[in-house]
Amino acid sequence: MAAKRIGILTGGGDVPGLNAVIKTVVYRASEIGAEVVGIRRGWEGLTHVDLDDPASRSRYILPLNRINTRTIDRTGGTYLHTSRTNPAKMKKLPPVCAGGDFPKLEATKKGVTSVVYDVTAQVLKNVGKVGLDYLVAIGGDDTLSYAARLDKEGVKVISIPKTMDNDVRNTEYCIGFSTAITRAMDAIDRQRTTVGSHERIGIFRVFGRDAGYTALYTAYVSSLRCAIPEYKFNLPQMIELLVQDKKANPSNYSLVVLSEGAQWEGYEMREYGEADAFGHRKKANVGEDLSDEIKKATGQETVVSDLTYELRSGSPDFVDKLVASTFASMAMDCIEKGEHGRMTAINQGCYAIVPIPDPKLGPRTVDVKGMYNTERYRPDYANKLGLPIFLTRA
Repeated sequence: MAAKRIGILTGGGDVPGLNAVIKTVVYRASEIGAEVVGIRRGWEGLTHVDLDDPASRSRYILPLNRINTRTIDRTGGTYLHTSRTNPAKMKKLPPVCAGGDFPKLEATKKGVTSVVYDVTAQVLKNVGKVGLDYLVAIGGDDTLSYAARLDKEGVKVISIPKTMDNDVRNTEYCIGFSTAITRAMDAIDRQRTTVGSHERIGIFRVFGRDAGYTALYTAYVSSLRCAIPEYKFNLPQMIELLVQDKKANPSNYSLVVLSEGAQWEGYEMREYGEADAFGHRKKANVGEDLSDEIKKATGQETVVSDLTYELRSGSPDFVDKLVASTFASMAMDCIEKGEHGRMTAINQGCYAIVPIPDPKLGPRTVDVKGMYNTERYRPDYANKLGLPIFLTRA
């Protein structure tokens, strides 16, 4: 047997399906005589925990078994809780690290330089003290970027990709994506009655800081115009298309869905608030800005709806529960074989085991030429024969 004690954590934003992963890992581990230890609040659980303090240990370290995980897959969110902690770039040292000698780094973001700390040595110390033979890290490109680092530092890591943005490299699918699209489709269909009743242009904003998969696939199944971060659209052309759609609709309304990172030619995205541990600040609502432009250009009234956090709430749909459970079993297969530095994935429409993505490559993005009609600002529906079920290749 390759492992006697397995750690598991969830990092970044929550998505439906995480609890199915946790439960399946616990159940599979019990079958091979391995113990599972939950690390609470993502990477924070390994940076902030004081293992000599019972209260701190209880806050961050949670032994998992078939009893306390028996029903968790019936709900969304994450049983282990989460955070956006980046141990390699901490703005201040955790209390347990006070007085320690940790590397200081200068991080520059848009011309602003700040000092951050790399507390990886503390993470490695805690992994050793907890006695972890393996660590299963579930997250998006930010969380998995540190998972890759930790594996290189000697911790045996297996990663599982999750994000509504579906933008982790080396896989065509990430847990949470199907439920997000289903939620978006349902919300838009419900709001058609209001937008139509008032004869307006409906503008929907969804997640997608760097990649437009959520907006593109929502548009695909809802027959909408869309805007994605990978392509700056022409504002007058978009407005004209929406006005034409409205006139052609017997109910006299039209709809468009925007990624949060969508932009038009000449538009400068505004950000606000403090950057998170991975350097991301919140983006101003591009939907509101587009609404202002439509009103100025045409006098048309709009309805703006921000669907972002709505899409990550609630229980997983069938696809996410199936993929989550399968990814968890695949991770346990890797552990039983003694493999590490690997990630569960879907490639060419089939389940696969791949390397943890290289953080230097950044997120996976939409193939504009093959997936997006840049003249009509719609998904490209043609030439799909032979493609995998999710219409894209990793």
